[in-house]
Amino acid sequence: MPRWPGDPAVEFEGWADIGRDGYYLRRFSMGEHAGTHLTAPASFYSGGRTVDGYAAGELVRAAVVIDVRGQCRGNGDYALTVADLLAWESRYGDVPGGCVVLLLTGWGELWDDPARYLGLDDRGKLHFPGFGAEAAGVLMNGRGVAGLGTDTAGVEPGVDEGFAVSRLVLARPRIVLENLANLERLPATGAVVVVGVLGLSGGSGGPAGVTAFVP
Repeated sequence: MPRWPGDPAVEFEGWADIGRDGYYLRRFSMGEHAGTHLTAPASFYSGGRTVDGYAAGELVRAAVVIDVRGQCRGNGDYALTVADLLAWESRYGDVPGGCVVLLLTGWGELWDDPARYLGLDDRGKLHFPGFGAEAAGVLMNGRGVAGLGTDTAGVEPGVDEGFAVSRLVLARPRIVLENLANLERLPATGAVVVVGVLGLSGGSGGPAGVTAFVP
């Protein structure tokens, strides 16, 4: 599966065998940010909240979906703009406080092609869409949302090597969800997401099973 450059590989090791031990067991290892995952503030802030610090109630949220697939076609560096946000609100109403805003870029369709999903170029730069910093600021400060999620490898575009949007969200601290799937199956409003995260003690993040309930 797509893996952020430099992150640990997913590895499996045989541990017990039915013929030898009477049962079958493997050991596996992976990075805390592999696959669909929640990123915790400790990723960017020394002493920040770790993934085991989220209460269950914080991880059940109303969700809205902003569809920018049209803008992202042919533009792997697209960043959600304030104009995009206002256009969405003119159709669906104000983004409600306390929700999670999910960005549908269409990048989930590229999951089985890691090179295209990450957009890694010959200079080692990544190219995938995300939230623009200005739009993210409006959502966090103006709308009071609980967090951001996306169907790409990062909530900010891949070309943003400073992780500006992640830092903005996690300074609160709130929720960052990445590598989400099936966002195209959700309505623009009305869904509720439940984040079942692997609450690793002291974790910078953790693999998550994210379930959406739709009306």
